[in-house]
Parts: sequence; C-alpha cells; structure tokens
Amino acid sequence: MAVIQGPLTLGLHCSELIANVIRDERQWRFATGRKGLRTATNPVKTIFTHPICLVLFVTKPFLHWMFGLSFNTYPFAMQGQLSNIEVRMYNAQIWNLSIALFIFACFFTFVAMRRPRGPQPAAYGHVQTLANLVDEWSPVMWWGHKEDGIPYCHAGTSDHPLPDVKMDCVYAGSGTGSLVPLL
Repeated sequence: MAVIQGPLTLGLHCSELIANVIRDERQWRFATGRKGLRTATNPVKTIFTHPICLVLFVTKPFLHWMFGLSFNTYPFAMQGQLSNIEVRMYNAQIWNLSIALFIFACFFTFVAMRRPRGPQPAAYGHVQTLANLVDEWSPVMWWGHKEDGIPYCHAGTSDHPLPDVKMDCVYAGSGTGSLVPLL
C-alpha cells in the first residue's frame, strides 16, 4: 500500500514546496508596496493568510482521505498466523481520486508557471540572491530607485520609502549586457 501511496505523498510535498516558494516571493514583493516589507513577521500568520497555502492545507488531507476510500486491505489469519492479505480497489473511488488529482495538478501547474510582475528581481526564496539584492537591512525595508549613475543606475533597499524604479534606466546587474564595446 505504501508503494502506491508514496507517489501521492511525494507529489503533495512537491506542491507544498511550490506554495512555500510563491509565498516567500510574495513576501519579498511587499518591499515595493506603500507599507514596505516587515522583516519580523509571524510565519504561521503568513501561512494562514496566503490563499495557495490555505488551498493546500485543505486539499492534502482531502486527497489522502479519497485515497483511503479507493483501497481496502483484508488480512486473513489461520491458526494465529497471517496467511493472506487481500487488497480491494474500488473503481468509482479511483476515478474520483483521479479527477481530483487532475484538477489539483492543473491548478498547481498554473500557479507554478505564473511569473511575478514588476521591475523587482525575483528571488524565489534563494538566500544568496536575496543577500545580493538587499543592501540595507532594517526592520522595515522598501525596494526602489536609489540613485542615477553613468552608465548604470542603482536600485536597492532602504529603511525609508524609495521612488519607483525608472523603467527607462539601465540598472547595474540587470542582465542587459555591457555598455562597453567588445574589442
């Protein structure tokens, strides 16, 4: 039974990883908002206020329950020893589980393929990327345009609200290539 339930559990754990990364990226994106990013937040509160985490919180036990309805085992014993185990599968319940898993997979595929909007670089919870992007640590941080420069502008974090990133400027580290001609 564990061999059959293992892929279900592994798939649900992978979807939980996707939900955690998206939740962390959403948290990082608060740095461009009016209130800024609060670095000291309650992790339980963020789990119960993010819609994808709530969907996962409800769906995981529901899918395991549906799996439990799809299979039954009946052990047989003779003279105090286990002689046979019969596994029964119920077609209607397996179809219901398959349909629910298909809907769940489509939803999480859509969620995973969605890209964050805006000029702020995506970190997806990668600690080194966040360390490279954050140049001033404070209890509340804002992300935005810090200074004009030639040939590159600078964007980063600050302990006070910053103006929006200028979309017509070339920022250092934006991956647009070098302005210096190649020899």
